[in-house]
Amino acid sequence: MLRFLLPAVLAAAAFAADPLFELSGQLLPPRRASVSIFATRSPFTVSALSDAAGRFSFKKLPADDYTVAVFIAGHGEARRTVEVGPAVAGSHGRVSFTLDLKDSDFEFAGPVPEHSVSTSQLAIPNAALREYQQAQKDLERRNPEAAAKRLENAVEMAPQFAMAWNELGTIAYQTRKFDRAEECFRQALEQDPRAFEPLVNLGGVLVTVHKLDEAADYNLQAVLTRPNDALANSQLGLTYFELARMDLAQKYLERTRQIDPAHFSHPQLLLAEIHLRHGERREAAAVLEEFLKYHPGWPNAAKMRQTIAELRQ
Repeated sequence: MLRFLLPAVLAAAAFAADPLFELSGQLLPPRRASVSIFATRSPFTVSALSDAAGRFSFKKLPADDYTVAVFIAGHGEARRTVEVGPAVAGSHGRVSFTLDLKDSDFEFAGPVPEHSVSTSQLAIPNAALREYQQAQKDLERRNPEAAAKRLENAVEMAPQFAMAWNELGTIAYQTRKFDRAEECFRQALEQDPRAFEPLVNLGGVLVTVHKLDEAADYNLQAVLTRPNDALANSQLGLTYFELARMDLAQKYLERTRQIDPAHFSHPQLLLAEIHLRHGERREAAAVLEEFLKYHPGWPNAAKMRQTIAELRQ
């Protein structure tokens, strides 16, 4: 399970580092699963197992929007976004939420066929795998510099190690080294052309550096590969928005809302802009209201509420 990217042009202002919070979740229906969370604005990941009742928790988290990835053997992986911060936390700094997941929410239900994994990826040496695993621990300790060094060692030992290239690209992206991020994602795709993670991540960085025609190609390919992936749909919508193809932008941003209305790319903000360009004031107000429902800690929330009231007049 790997992290995916947020186009930097949509990145929200960072919340203060303190205080720290606990994220407490419940899977419905209750089931055992591997649960990972990924910070959207900094290189950080941590994983845990849910218990038989589907409960899991993560402690000492800075405020951020987190991607929650739930992996169940034989079903695949499902992702949702949750905001962690003072606006949504209880009196003890706990953010509680429920994930009601249907089988259709999981990508690639069923076992992955052996022939879908290339020989080169199966032949990664153990030393490179250990470096990759240690890099994950460095990210859990919020030490992206150490993680990047280990990943560089991994790809030096195994240049075909697509997962390590993708993780290197993710760290580079989140530390705003966009040229290096693009290079790493291209390397990952070259080594494993069927990998989804570097495909969608390359689409994201190409939007960020404004290579829009190429971004449209990669993001469309990502949506065709995984039609129910929120990030792929969001990035394609953003690309079409930047290309002034508003009907297509609206189509894919609306799809993002349907899949994950709290998504960290904040599709409602662009949808509101599209509605306003069409003179649809009430529709713009509605999507902004939905945005605040999922992101009550937005820095400009008070001003946004005023805007919503004006649009409804």
